[in-house]
Amino acid sequence: MELKEITANDTYPLRHKILRPHQPLSYCEYPGDFELQNFHLGWYDEEELVCIGSFYQEKYSDLPGELHYRLRGMATLENYRNRQLALKLLQAGMKRLKEKGTDLMWCNARIVALGLYEKAGMKVHGGIFEMEGIGPHKVMYINLRTV
Repeated sequence: MELKEITANDTYPLRHKILRPHQPLSYCEYPGDFELQNFHLGWYDEEELVCIGSFYQEKYSDLPGELHYRLRGMATLENYRNRQLALKLLQAGMKRLKEKGTDLMWCNARIVALGLYEKAGMKVHGGIFEMEGIGPHKVMYINLRTV
């Protein structure tokens, strides 16, 4: 298994399969995918991309700090779950963000994935909200200045 920096285009098949299977593939391209300050990480098992996460410079106005990054498109193939790959990817992303001087990382977490983000040290901000066509979510964040 190897964790690598990948391109936005590399993420689309896994984003589609895991996160948006009932939507067109075009919905897997997110704003900011190709901006230079943003980055994408992925775990490979030999040649197969099995886990992904993308990190975008984006402020969440209700949370403190100046430099925020948003985690999006976190996805792991089903037969690779419960191997700590997503957690290790998150930790690698947070390490890189800390090196950039990032104050805070946040995400819109699917309710089914709250446990993963809690293991990474993230906290809930606010209540449950529905993302149309995707399901219930909560905002989660971590202050990278204190970890």
